[in-house]
Amino acid sequence: MLTDALTIRHYQKLTDALVEMWNRGYRYEEMRIYLDGYLASLRISKAIEPFLIHRLEEETTRYIYDRSNFEMPALQTETEIDYY
Repeated sequence: MLTDALTIRHYQKLTDALVEMWNRGYRYEEMRIYLDGYLASLRISKAIEPFLIHRLEEETTRYIYDRSNFEMPALQTETEIDYY
């Protein structure tokens, strides 16, 4: 569980970007490469502590491989009402 506010912001940015990538047609391997690059930039810039980056990686990897995060909601069609 993430508790640091800055780490949570990074998690939210990552998950939003991953959903957007999925909607554009990217798949798991491309999203994993994006995640690796994002995490590498956090490590190089030392934006957050290394243990928080590790925890962020665990949580985001879990998010990527949970299929329910990328399912499109079923469209509900309106039923026609007969006025006879």
